[in-house]
Amino acid sequence: MDNHPIYALVIYSMIACCLIMVFIWLWSYKIKNAGVVDIFWSYNFPVIAIILLLLAPGFETRKLLICGMVIIAGARLGTHLAVRILKHLHEEEPRYAQIRKEWGKAAEKKMFGFFQMQAVSNVLLAIPFFIITINTKPELSVLEYAGAVLWATSVFGEATADAQLAAFKKNPANKGKVCDVGLWGYSRHPNYFFEWLMWVSYFVFALASPYGYIAVISPAIILYLLLKVTGIPMTEQQSLRTKGEAFKKYQQSVSVFVPWFKRARRQEPRVKK
Repeated sequence: MDNHPIYALVIYSMIACCLIMVFIWLWSYKIKNAGVVDIFWSYNFPVIAIILLLLAPGFETRKLLICGMVIIAGARLGTHLAVRILKHLHEEEPRYAQIRKEWGKAAEKKMFGFFQMQAVSNVLLAIPFFIITINTKPELSVLEYAGAVLWATSVFGEATADAQLAAFKKNPANKGKVCDVGLWGYSRHPNYFFEWLMWVSYFVFALASPYGYIAVISPAIILYLLLKVTGIPMTEQQSLRTKGEAFKKYQQSVSVFVPWFKRARRQEPRVKK
């Protein structure tokens, strides 16, 4: 069963992800909440991993390791998002509500295309997984072990950041405030940082396979999206709309991305005596 060529694996994955997103779009159309796309964007990676685990021709131990990593990470993030989004299912996330407002009457048609592009991005970002799971070399390398260690660090870091933010929001006393506790005191987006680090770990893992350097595409795309498109820009625009001056002060005192940067101290002007 596990002897399918890479192009077939890509096609199977694309069909699966696109079909899933068709059904999710239909659901989102019914409930008028496009935020559910985030849940299934995360869950699509485990779907791809299962396809590769069953059908890719690579070394079984390598397949089990990388596919297990992808399934755990995707299931964790997807479930975290599901818990958050399903609590307010009939209240669309502000960033998607803003997009819907900007698109006007053509919103639903454009949303369908957006959902399908999410499916395409799933397969594009899965390049490291395709490269790794067709590698038939019957032993693991130092790079693969290093990638696995980096992956574990990133998943733990992202889960910690998510838990800290959830606990902060759960406290009624923090309503309207900016989360600046734990990792959020060192980075405005530690969850995004560790998400990107996870994709770096897949690239490191893929370097042990033929043409593994091509896998750099994935962390590069993720970094661009987080810094320039749908990640940090949209999140910070919404925070500025809802928290105003408090978030502006937070922007001035905390690093935008990398959590190990120390909190910047604003120097007060010296007063001449």
